[in-house]
Amino acid sequence: MSMNLDEEMKALKKIGSDGASLPSPQKMAMITAAALDQAATSTALTLFNDKTYIKLTDLSGMNQLEQDRILNELILAGIIVIMLTLEAPDLRTRHDLKEYFRLLKDEVPKAHLTQLKELGIEKKHIKLWKKLIEMRYDEYVRERLDARSAAMEYESQEKPLTAADLDGIHMYLPAFTVAVGCHHHIFRGKTEGYDLAFKYLMKKLSRFYVTVRATLEGGHLTPVNRARVLARHFINDVKDWWEIGRAGKS
Repeated sequence: MSMNLDEEMKALKKIGSDGASLPSPQKMAMITAAALDQAATSTALTLFNDKTYIKLTDLSGMNQLEQDRILNELILAGIIVIMLTLEAPDLRTRHDLKEYFRLLKDEVPKAHLTQLKELGIEKKHIKLWKKLIEMRYDEYVRERLDARSAAMEYESQEKPLTAADLDGIHMYLPAFTVAVGCHHHIFRGKTEGYDLAFKYLMKKLSRFYVTVRATLEGGHLTPVNRARVLARHFINDVKDWWEIGRAGKS
């Protein structure tokens, strides 16, 4: 079903001030899914046009077809991050919202297909997008266990893992899982020499994941998790600045 997201959001803001009743859970899920899909697409476009990411991936040297394929993979990554976050077992929210989140997870792919239809994309390409979303979701769900092991290995390269590190890995697993798969697809499995590109993608997807998660949890993380998020981002920024600078000199 087509909808004007801006108009729907304006209507929601009026609720409570004029005595209007809340939309049905189904309608609320559709509105929220459209907003989340818009955020995923915006995040993908921002990264795709990021000068640092363009340099790290040699994106500017690729032909238009390859560039379009990579943008599609980045959009898919954002959509799947949202879906995996909605089904995360440690998501801190009221128990009565669990069923709504299951409904919302199913609406997110539909929201993207609706957006493509409104943009005038041909039906055959929309069907392909539907299949791609299903394929990437199934793939990344299967790879979660392997991704956890890879994340532990990745994080233990510089120091022994602590209990706090393991908690952090668990919390970030949706973002890490998708980042690994997305990076693999972007380079068609030929990822050697693109470690910095992966780290940059991981950083951006992690921040998107935290934003989505905080929104779903009512706009907050636990104080411990928020401190861990901020510390991790600061440390990763310092590492990235140093490594990217070193790569630029070589």
